[in-house]
Amino acid sequence: MERAVVLLSGGLDSATCLAWARAQGFACHTLAVDYGQRHRVELEAARRVARALGALEHREVAVDLRAFGGSALTAAIAVPKDRAASEMGRGIPATYVPARNTVLLALALAWAETLGATEIVAGMNAVDFSGYPDCRPEFVRAFESLARLATRAGAEGAELRVHAPLMQLDKAGIIRLGAALGADYSLTHSCYDPDEGGGACGRCDACVLRAQGFREAGIPDPTRYAAGVTPAGSR
Repeated sequence: MERAVVLLSGGLDSATCLAWARAQGFACHTLAVDYGQRHRVELEAARRVARALGALEHREVAVDLRAFGGSALTAAIAVPKDRAASEMGRGIPATYVPARNTVLLALALAWAETLGATEIVAGMNAVDFSGYPDCRPEFVRAFESLARLATRAGAEGAELRVHAPLMQLDKAGIIRLGAALGADYSLTHSCYDPDEGGGACGRCDACVLRAQGFREAGIPDPTRYAAGVTPAGSR
């Protein structure tokens, strides 16, 4: 079995990626990154998903991006809420974390090279991507080229690949794919601004897109929302 390092945030998209990688026959090693994110509850979700989907090994690495801030997820900046889905694709929102996906993929690459793995799987998406520049196909292909150029494995002829199987799917398509592959979305967490108990706010971009995805997929939404919250995307 080919080994793969799967970036696993604990969210819906990355859980689907792990289910996809397992279905491809990869021996999956999952990596979660504690980068100082506001929604650190997702790290426990990543552990749950890794166990449920049979990852061979799950690791958690700390890289504190709060040292730089610049994002609503790593600094004292308000998380945007109540935005229409049409608005989310315009501009770069405050929840963009500078260089986050570059850092995460670099960590995955380091572990992959140590494992002798040539496959990296990540959940970038160019449809419901909320305006993040590091979720575009051009970025993924550029990083793949860098991986082949900058590593011993690449210099010795290994074909390092970065898989982004969700790139052209909308949220409903992602949910349908994951459900068909056995992903249990009740174990996942997507909200950028959960309450103290981990309940989803139902109003941030991540909550709206998630709820809308379940509604359009025709699959019941298992998300635990904060008391009294009805997510906009479910209407």
